[in-house]
Amino acid sequence: MSRFATIDVGSNSVLLLVAERTPEGRFEAVRERAEITRLGRGVDATRKLSTEGMEATLQVLESFAREARELGAQGIAVSATSAARDAENGAEFLAAAKARADVAVEIISGAMEAELSYAAVHADFAADAAGPLLVLDIGGGSTEFIYGNRGGHVDFRHSFDVGAVRMTERFVRSDPMTPEDRASVEAHLRDTFRALPAPPPGAALVGVAGTVTTLYAVRHAIQPYVAERVHGGTLSLGELSALTHRLCTLPLEQRRALPGMQPKRADVIPAGALILLEAVRALKLEACRVSDRGLRWGLLAHRFGAGATSS
Repeated sequence: MSRFATIDVGSNSVLLLVAERTPEGRFEAVRERAEITRLGRGVDATRKLSTEGMEATLQVLESFAREARELGAQGIAVSATSAARDAENGAEFLAAAKARADVAVEIISGAMEAELSYAAVHADFAADAAGPLLVLDIGGGSTEFIYGNRGGHVDFRHSFDVGAVRMTERFVRSDPMTPEDRASVEAHLRDTFRALPAPPPGAALVGVAGTVTTLYAVRHAIQPYVAERVHGGTLSLGELSALTHRLCTLPLEQRRALPGMQPKRADVIPAGALILLEAVRALKLEACRVSDRGLRWGLLAHRFGAGATSS
């Protein structure tokens, strides 16, 4: 069976997927890894990728590309999202990635990011969905909303410049955040999400990426993280509200120690939880399903699936 790899370079983390393509055309994971490198640190204020963020990300990118090749990947597709899109020196990062990891990083648009995340969710959740699927992809720098229809096609997609890192840097001044900090984040999110159209009747929401999976892991104290225990789970609005309040009121060191928490994500998880909570409220829904398979899975099918070229 053929093996291929995708690497998703986000504003907060870098994710690796190495998978085999079966004779039937399905993909089965061989290895998945994630490292938080905070490429997007400071981008909201400076519009530039920091030296520290680029170096940390390049080191992980080198390691992941080497690991993928050692596992026999015949092709590696690498995407970069919000931070690289927004930064004035994004080209510098792309050149360094090519020189050090021998990979071509494609900076994808918010629209393409939404399409790939939706494709990954539809593949896993469409069969048991009673109605259309909505996908929410919370990143470090941006959050994507994608509305699908019953036929599995995207009817609406939009990328908002609100992410866990961006909201933390812009609004949070204390640890734990003060009621005033929280009110500022909430006000900005509510104003931002007011632009969302009403979801189609009977729609179900599925959240992807590290904020959502971490919240579910913390809610159920899943330590160490096991993807199979997270993927397909559900966070109710009540659970999410209580968990968000807890995370917003705990000091950083106590958040880091919570079972299920990635310690490097603990500083931005309160803002991430607020994004998810306000999104669910804006959509007037009662729950969010959880997907452990996000953009990297959609990119895999897009680049290496049936009918795709693997160049």
